[in-house]
Amino acid sequence: MNRFGMSRRTFLKRAAAGAAAPYVITSAALGAGDRPPASGRVVLGHIGVGGQGSGLLRGFLGLAEGQSVAVCDPIQKRRDERAAQIDKHYGSAGCKAYTDFREVLARQDIDAVVIATPDHWHVPIALAAVRAGKDVYVEKPLGISVAHDQALREAVHRYGAIFQYGTQQRSFNTHCGFACELVRNGYIGELKAIHVVAPDGATGGDPTPQPVPEGLDYDLWLGPAPVAPYTHDRVFGVGRWHIYDYAIGFIAGWGAHPLDIAHWGYPHVPVEVQGTGVIPTKGLFDTVVHWDVRGRYASGVEFTLKAGGDKTTFVGTEGWVAPSRGGIQAEPASLLKVAIRPDEVHLLQDKHHYQNFLKAVLARRTPASDIDSAVQSDIMSHLGDIAIRTGRTIRWDPAKETIVGDDEAARMLTRDLRAPWRL
Repeated sequence: MNRFGMSRRTFLKRAAAGAAAPYVITSAALGAGDRPPASGRVVLGHIGVGGQGSGLLRGFLGLAEGQSVAVCDPIQKRRDERAAQIDKHYGSAGCKAYTDFREVLARQDIDAVVIATPDHWHVPIALAAVRAGKDVYVEKPLGISVAHDQALREAVHRYGAIFQYGTQQRSFNTHCGFACELVRNGYIGELKAIHVVAPDGATGGDPTPQPVPEGLDYDLWLGPAPVAPYTHDRVFGVGRWHIYDYAIGFIAGWGAHPLDIAHWGYPHVPVEVQGTGVIPTKGLFDTVVHWDVRGRYASGVEFTLKAGGDKTTFVGTEGWVAPSRGGIQAEPASLLKVAIRPDEVHLLQDKHHYQNFLKAVLARRTPASDIDSAVQSDIMSHLGDIAIRTGRTIRWDPAKETIVGDDEAARMLTRDLRAPWRL
């Protein structure tokens, strides 16, 4: 029996035993209207409930296939507010708030976790979750190094976990999937180039050390990252996306969305990458900005990744198509009226990304944005970052998944973790 069945068996055992108090079968447990009974819902814990995490929570709360029972965040105000929000939604007082994610993962009644922490925590927590028998929804970008991504992929496959990547454009923006279907089915002719643009990163940030505010477990927030003095801009606002100890910047943090679409339409990684960019030297933020990355795939298809805008453009011998979060353009315009035939490649699964994850967990099937695609699209941003930081052309071996001919650059494919944290 799969892990999902095991958790349901645990649920039924606990219900029968009644623990030390009488067990009351409520209408919520039995299901009402379109809502399935508890034995047919995915029990969720939410790890990281700040801006993005609270948005994900709102999305999951509205779905009949799930039941949120726990929140976790090192910032007390956040976790207390989100726990109260869950209790209000369900009309109960059953949501537990945790500081340490390991307490969430120790709960046998939780089937899956939604991870929306700062980037440097994505892979370590997802790895621990998978090893604890949980399925995982992980916000983008995936990890702060290629080796971390590869370790998570190996674990997901080894433990048979369901993994959904937080690249919501695969579901909510159906025109993105349609554009990739046009490419995959040859409607733009032979593919010649893929041009990706993503919003630029930020500079600045006040590095002045400050007292750690009450209600923040700062050591846990840092986790596997190097020890650093607390400052507001390190933890709150945009800092966590633009400090290299915790992220590689918007080249991945936002670039993950259009790069994911690039990989969806053409599931390969460039074999040669070079680029320029600026690494800020003043203030707290030190991830690459103003990047301009160029490369090519093994097939000869051209690849570019630039800062400014938000779009993925596929250029073929018979036209081009350019999807973005805001819409879709094409030349000739008749491409937008194409009806993909039943015998052709179809990519879209569901129109709701979070519901797609819950359905995949229930059915034990691959969701819309799987671990293999997540790793490969994330690799593209890492290669661009490494090319900029070294100032050299990076050559990638897609079979061995490593940088070849440049030992210094290859060492940048991994990151050490602060003890006692490890992968």
